[in-house]
Amino acid sequence: VHVVESGGGLVQPGGSLRLNCEVSGGIFANYIVGWYRQAPGEQRELVATITSVGRTKYGDSVEGRFTVSRANARNRGYLQMNSLQPEDTAVYYCNAANSRESYWGQGTQVTVSS
Repeated sequence: VHVVESGGGLVQPGGSLRLNCEVSGGIFANYIVGWYRQAPGEQRELVATITSVGRTKYGDSVEGRFTVSRANARNRGYLQMNSLQPEDTAVYYCNAANSRESYWGQGTQVTVSS
């Protein structure tokens, strides 16, 4: 199974970005899609997860600003990030997992700065 993130970049405070996660080589609907982030010197933290039937969970710091979604027919997950702040700067990782397997992408850098 191969996981690839895209959509990161540099954005000003208050701006928006949408991250994409493409999962190939497995049955996408079998996986919970999770987004995590890791800032320099910090531990990796949960951003959001979404189950195959659309049940979502968010980290406290992003609740109300970020929206996780998925398109099972396209084998893709998405993370819409609004009202971005400098503290959202991190490498964002996509994870595809179930009770038996867990696959990570290489990450995409998000930098929020004026």
